[in-house]
Amino acid sequence: MAPPLGIYLHVPFCAVRCGYCDFNTYVSTRGRDGFAGAIAQELEQARATLGDRPADTVFIGGGTPSLLDPSELRTMLEAIELAPGAEVTSEANPESATRNWLEGARAAGVNRISFGMQSAQPHVLAELDRVHTPGRVAEAMADARAAGFDRLSVDLIYGAHGESDADWEDSVRAALALEPEHVSAYALIVEPGTRLHARVRAQEVPAPDDDALARRYETADDLFSQAGLAWYEISNWGDPCRHNLGYWRGHDWWGAGPGAHSHVDGVRWWNLKRPLAWAGRVRAGASAAAGREDLDPETRRFERVMLGVRLAEGLDPAELDDAGRTEAQRMRAEGLLTADSPYLTLTRRGRLLADSVALRLTP
Repeated sequence: MAPPLGIYLHVPFCAVRCGYCDFNTYVSTRGRDGFAGAIAQELEQARATLGDRPADTVFIGGGTPSLLDPSELRTMLEAIELAPGAEVTSEANPESATRNWLEGARAAGVNRISFGMQSAQPHVLAELDRVHTPGRVAEAMADARAAGFDRLSVDLIYGAHGESDADWEDSVRAALALEPEHVSAYALIVEPGTRLHARVRAQEVPAPDDDALARRYETADDLFSQAGLAWYEISNWGDPCRHNLGYWRGHDWWGAGPGAHSHVDGVRWWNLKRPLAWAGRVRAGASAAAGREDLDPETRRFERVMLGVRLAEGLDPAELDDAGRTEAQRMRAEGLLTADSPYLTLTRRGRLLADSVALRLTP
């Protein structure tokens, strides 16, 4: 039996490019005309590989999918054969996710929305180059409920320059006041090639402080847990996003759109990044792939451990070799892994050191 299949649709267009973002996004409108039709065409080409395998999840990410007209969402989604009960998520910026857009997205087949909230503090939003005001998130959430969405998520980012512990706690409490079914909270990372990276190198702003990031994580985990949103992945709490669970469990997914990545049957590939170059390949009936990688058994095992250990459900020790299982016993004694389960599950201290734990499990 084939594992669940996820479809990722990458919308690379943004109204403003945030200074911390290293995703494949563009403020230019070049490539917008006919974009949804090109996505649909690429998905039709995917059937040659996938056959009639239905999708269990769809995730429309970006970029800013809420810049697309709902009719364009419909064009893309109608090209996908969905399994019964499929989860269909779209990311949305609170500023562009108007009531009309949300109603149109729901009618097009989207049944879950992930809002980019990031912070409830105006000065932190300004530091992150976010264009929405804090109050707009509450309005967008209310509009989404009125449009019929009963699965809503908000994304938060902590560690921006000028953010205090109190600012972060206020943001977490503001997010919880919206009563989302799901929350993601990510530490700000200084990615090479971003405007934030250039500012840090020029000493305009300091890099995020590791101790402060750890405090913010613990604050978030405490408050989310008290609100009944349990962690299921290091940076995610609440009703799990089934699509993202597919990534962490090593399932298959097909990515359509500029720069999108795919993984099917142990083969990984990625598309051309530039929208016009990508669309030109697709419209010519050719593959939009820019490169591919056949994952050998050792690489696949390493990735299963790296991703699987991030989950609250834990990692089966059978995924490890003898040296890894011995190291796991040491880390249980050190308090990095729980000692009361046959599965390898991170303690909260272990979550703060997850990358080093994963490396120790794969010596």
